[in-house]
Amino acid sequence: MSNTTRTASLESSRREALLATNAQHLAHPNVAAFLRAIAAAEGGGYNFKYGALKGKANDRWRFTDMSTHPGKGIDGKSTAAGMYQITRPTWQHHGAKLGLRDFSPRTQDLIAVEILRSLGVVEAIKAGDIADVMPKVARTWAALPTGPGQGNHYPPQRHVSFDTFLSAYREAGGSVA
Repeated sequence: MSNTTRTASLESSRREALLATNAQHLAHPNVAAFLRAIAAAEGGGYNFKYGALKGKANDRWRFTDMSTHPGKGIDGKSTAAGMYQITRPTWQHHGAKLGLRDFSPRTQDLIAVEILRSLGVVEAIKAGDIADVMPKVARTWAALPTGPGQGNHYPPQRHVSFDTFLSAYREAGGSVA
């Protein structure tokens, strides 16, 4: 076996292991609830480009082709899209790391978990230490507060309060330590 083939095989194995780990994290009720709370704060839907409005049936900022990241939204600049408003560079980076090429709902979920894993907060979320992880996750998702009684990292960007986030998290089945 050549070095190139061996390297490709190791890389493929690493991707498969990481995907399996992220799928296990996604199956945890607190992680799934945390992702739903992020989506509620960001106003995302799996087929939303930046600027899409929930409840608007024929919104031109929706997309149907999930074979790739849909690109720019309403402002012509932001590429935030999908349930977690994942930007194109984030999708390219994490998608490549995981070997994912489309922008399907499953891909979006796995990339969101990979972001949480990369931030080092998955185990704390599983443990229900939600307030503790907010400063880190709020740097990635602008609509999230940095903690109880605090704003976000990106004023004047719209954001939800910690209580609103926590309520969405609990409604999605999450528990707090």
